Parts: sequence; C-alpha cells; structure tokens
Amino acid sequence: MVPVIILVPAALFCLYRALVGPSIADRAIAVDMMGVVFSAITALVALQYKLSYLLDISIALAIISFVGALALAKFLEKRSLDD
Repeated sequence: MVPVIILVPAALFCLYRALVGPSIADRAIAVDMMGVVFSAITALVALQYKLSYLLDISIALAIISFVGALALAKFLEKRSLDD
C-alpha cells in the first residue's frame, strides 16, 4: 500500500497547518484537504481489501467535506447560507 504510506504524511502536514495556520482561511483549506486525503485513503483501502462498504463511506466523507468547505466559505464571506 505505497499510496497510503504517501498519503499519511500529507494528512499530518494538513493537521499541522490546521493547528498552526496563521489565518482562518489557511485552517479551512487544511481541514478540507484532510477530508480529501482521508477519503482517498478510505477508497484505497476499500480497493485493496475489496470492501465495497468502505467506498460508500469514502463517498459520504467526500460529500460532507465538500459541503463543509462551502459552508465555511460562505461564513468567511459573512453571507448567509441561502444566498
């Protein structure tokens, strides 16, 4: 599982940026990237071990990460969510 070994340090770098990031936008991008990395790791594990339910979890995680990033972007622009 070489891709997973490569993605784990990427998740750690994103975690560092989310904790230390100088601005809220940096932290938001880091959290969104962590969602993408964890979704990719889940999908790779699902393909490796042929577990179809993990693909469903990966897709759900990606959707939740996307919607959360949109909501945070709206919040940072100080607009309501229904605009």
